[in-house]
Amino acid sequence: MKGGTAMAVLKVIEVLAESSEGWEDAARQAVAEAVSSVRNVRSIYIENFEATVEDDSISNFRVNAKISFVLDSLT
Repeated sequence: MKGGTAMAVLKVIEVLAESSEGWEDAARQAVAEAVSSVRNVRSIYIENFEATVEDDSISNFRVNAKISFVLDSLT
């Protein structure tokens, strides 16, 4: 960038994750899955929480997460 500071360009992907332990663990699972295929992950935004119920209790916690990462520079 001429005469200024270069800005990072971010990309956002959507990841669905599930855990029997809780929503926080489901979020960790989402990040773990993302970092297995992309680099430079910077943040996670949980868009939606959901749970499945079996025998009158929660059996699985699910999150719909938006994960942002920095694109590699082409220069």
